[in-house]
Amino acid sequence: MADDWILVVEDDAGLRALLEEELLEAGFEVKTAATVEEAQDLMSGSRPALIVSDIRLPGADGMSLLKSVQRGGDPPAFIVITAFGSIPQAVDALKAGADDFITKPLNLEHLRLSVERTMEMQRLRRGVQQLDDVVQDDAFHGMVGRSEPMRQLFSTIKQVARASGPVLVEGESGTGKELVARAIHAESRRAEGPFLAVNCAGVPAELLESEFFGHAKGAFTGAQKARDGLFVEASGGTLLLDEIGEMPVALQAKLLRVLQEGTVRPVGSNRPVEVDVRIVASTNRTLRKEVEAENFREDLFYRLETFRIPVPALRDRADDIELLASYFLQHYRHEMGRPNLTLAPETLQLLKRYPFPGNVRELQNAMERSVAFSEGDSVKPLDLPDRIQREAERVPDTVNSTGGSAIPLPSDPERLLPLQAIEQRYIEHVLEAVEGNKKRAADILGIGRRTLYRRLDENGT
Repeated sequence: MADDWILVVEDDAGLRALLEEELLEAGFEVKTAATVEEAQDLMSGSRPALIVSDIRLPGADGMSLLKSVQRGGDPPAFIVITAFGSIPQAVDALKAGADDFITKPLNLEHLRLSVERTMEMQRLRRGVQQLDDVVQDDAFHGMVGRSEPMRQLFSTIKQVARASGPVLVEGESGTGKELVARAIHAESRRAEGPFLAVNCAGVPAELLESEFFGHAKGAFTGAQKARDGLFVEASGGTLLLDEIGEMPVALQAKLLRVLQEGTVRPVGSNRPVEVDVRIVASTNRTLRKEVEAENFREDLFYRLETFRIPVPALRDRADDIELLASYFLQHYRHEMGRPNLTLAPETLQLLKRYPFPGNVRELQNAMERSVAFSEGDSVKPLDLPDRIQREAERVPDTVNSTGGSAIPLPSDPERLLPLQAIEQRYIEHVLEAVEGNKKRAADILGIGRRTLYRRLDENGT
């Protein structure tokens, strides 16, 4: 992966110094070389994000440099400098992989805009690749997370999938309980069999028994032909009983019998039917409390609790918010035809401060809305739903990416910090938030870029 610096290759010492000064003033880290050989030496330790090179150089020319860096994986962006009369050379460079060209005599404003645009596009390309790699590394059957609670969840799913008994998945609404059930099925020996899901709260109570166990012809008004229930249809696979806490107590007794005997009795029939199905039950309630309130059978609870999997709320794995937001951003920007859309750092900070009572589903919905409503090339805080903006503003932003206080305010006078130290920490905080973009950091801090460089030099940063 390339580093965030720019390599200028120009044999004219005066022009080389001018380019370096202009790019430094724009907030970029710059290294310079007079020849292709010097440039290759500078790139031996790390690769730049962008190369700005004259085409005509002593010895090997800029085209040879362009072609050589194109042969490696993740090549740096490339801007060529050419004399006004050598436009055909510039066109050849674009065909060879260059991102832009600038003609002499140089227009410094044009140079700066070209460099900023190219660096931003390079950052977007690298960001998409990093996100693809991250999602590939940290996704597990549709669930995305790298936090310790999620790693523990993935491990538990793999262990439970090896068994055959019923599973109880508990978690708040929006945490992804159905994804957990699907992952158990996919990791199990039943993966080639069917996976069916039914919401116990979404089927009228009087139809639940027929829906689950099927019915014989003429079993009730309207039963003009026999019908297999979900237990038979899911035989050989997995059946998810979502929101099982909503199941009527009378039906709970029949479900317990199915789990114990492996047979179902269709409504209106005296003939039991054998079924081979694994039950995964999910609920956003605490079933133990439902047992105490006599809303749920104790014997069924203990039968289901053999393999109990708690799904963490998003607030308990806040480290995953950035990953999830990026994942949903990637999905919706492609769905809506906006491949260059990014997430502004201040938007991400707002998302990290919000408690997300609706969990991952709420974050997903927020990202879908934000992509649809955003204007320009980035999702701004104002693009987020109003409730997130209002609630997050009430939560102090006291934690930075390292997990400590961004600006500590101890009450002990002996531990109070001098103003210069506080200032330096805040400068570092802003630089980290904008991923090292010194021009943007200076704008946020309300100081000139030269002042920012001076502050960094004074503090050895």
